[in-house]
Amino acid sequence: MLYKLIGTVLEFIVAKRLKNLEVLGKDNEPDNNEYLVTCNHESYNEIVLLGVALLPNQIHFMAKQELFENKLFGKFLSALNAFPVNRENPGPSTLKIPVKLLNSNKTVGIFPSGHRTTEEVPLKRGAATIAMLAKKPILPAAYVGPTKLIGMLTGKAYIKFGAPIDTTTFPEGMKRQEKVEYLTNLIGERTKQLQQELNEYVKTK
Repeated sequence: MLYKLIGTVLEFIVAKRLKNLEVLGKDNEPDNNEYLVTCNHESYNEIVLLGVALLPNQIHFMAKQELFENKLFGKFLSALNAFPVNRENPGPSTLKIPVKLLNSNKTVGIFPSGHRTTEEVPLKRGAATIAMLAKKPILPAAYVGPTKLIGMLTGKAYIKFGAPIDTTTFPEGMKRQEKVEYLTNLIGERTKQLQQELNEYVKTK
């Protein structure tokens, strides 16, 4: 209920009233909720605005477990569909929880860079591994816009979704780890391409 309430309020203010969010490629979203969405990660704005962009569908985001150490804040995050992950020592639950969500008609959100950065960094393999285990598609996305939270109220943000990535078909002869590497590289290529397309689009505005 909290996710829906906050999402609806933000959608009304940011997207409808201020018109500070433009979403492109929304028609690429799979018909059901069983997919994993990825995006570049430069700030907290991608988390918030991805959630708005995909409404009424709700995203279950991975979040570092340190954010849940404060019980009150942890409950707040859980109410927003976030779930904790130990990034330093990932255990079986790191895979089991998101795979279970994907197989329960839920959408999982992961930022393959692993942390907020404006630089091009090697991507983590978690998104590819989870989507492949669950046999669900990956919806690549890119964000261009303000990097400060207040920027959502003062500047224009853009999100573009690309064609879903199939996680069940691979070049012949690939082993499991090669498939994970293949998908991870594909996520990186698609994200970079979407960012370039968005930047070109923004220049026309």
